[in-house]
Amino acid sequence: MADQPGWIKLVQGPDGAELRAGGAWIVEHAAALDRLIAETAKAAPPKGLDLAEVTLLDSAGAWLLARATSQGEAGAVPWLNLAAEFQPLAERVLAAGPKVTPERPRPRTFVDWVADVGEGAEEVFSETLDLVAFFGEFVLALGRVILRPRRFRWKPLLVHIEQTGINALPIVGLISFLVGVVLAYQGADQLRRFGAQIFTVNMVGVSVLREMGILLTAIVVAGRSGSAFTAQIGTMQVSEEVDALRTMGLDPMEVLAIPRVAALVISLPLLTFFADLMGLLGGGVMCVLLVDITFSQYLGLLNNAVTATHFWVGMVKAPVFAILIALVGCFEGLRVSGSAESVGKMTTRSVVEGIFLVIIFDALFSVLFSILSI
Repeated sequence: MADQPGWIKLVQGPDGAELRAGGAWIVEHAAALDRLIAETAKAAPPKGLDLAEVTLLDSAGAWLLARATSQGEAGAVPWLNLAAEFQPLAERVLAAGPKVTPERPRPRTFVDWVADVGEGAEEVFSETLDLVAFFGEFVLALGRVILRPRRFRWKPLLVHIEQTGINALPIVGLISFLVGVVLAYQGADQLRRFGAQIFTVNMVGVSVLREMGILLTAIVVAGRSGSAFTAQIGTMQVSEEVDALRTMGLDPMEVLAIPRVAALVISLPLLTFFADLMGLLGGGVMCVLLVDITFSQYLGLLNNAVTATHFWVGMVKAPVFAILIALVGCFEGLRVSGSAESVGKMTTRSVVEGIFLVIIFDALFSVLFSILSI
């Protein structure tokens, strides 16, 4: 009669939990025994291991028992009631067997910090190269569409103009109006100390037209439309719709990216113009309340304070910011890989990278306009 396969179980006794093992602990049953040991290891540390019912034991079985009883921080679990014939083998295995000690976290050093910084820099550099390559693919796809206008998808363009432009008017208008109010209030409060409250109109006009209107609009669009682009394309990537497009011979760049970029290039300048008007309106309301001028006087002072140059300095940034936001949104969407968690992660990265690039390019525009004395 063949020996019963090995087994091990945890038994609760009056003095605490105890492991009991029995049967044939030999190499033929090693895989099954390893799984049993993994299950019992999740329980509280036992007081001992009772081996009275073990009928066969070889080096593989002894090694598994040694590993099971040397795990944990409480030290090795003693073996009890092992048959005398197995004692020499058990002593040899225990002497040379696995000694599992808990891993203690190594204290972080300056070298670790430098390594983390280097790893982060390498990741940023690699992603920058990927984004530049994606921009190159976009330019090539755009060239193909320009040469063959029939390939352009007009219906998605109109849909995305509605989603990114018309539907964004309320939030963009409200934020711009409130920012105009805040600028006028803070400016009037500071200029009152010098008896120059009337110059609040100049500050509001120049700030809104050159910087605040386009910058706030771009940030709102990056958080609203850029994230939507990533989530939409990422969901298509997870459901393998993008792969289906390629299977049908369609270029995802032409079908997904170009209509979205074109829509945002059209929408963002119009949103910026609307934001400028609302920002000036908010500043005007506050100037009427604080500076003691009428609204017609405010418009006259504003006309003297700002020129068409200030308006176009802000407007010329809009198409560039639109391309940046839309490309980042599409780029991160196409990088989604197979899970809903990846969609969320890439959507977050899309918003952060879009806002970061907008601010970087806004600073570059400021330096360029300063050099050109514009």
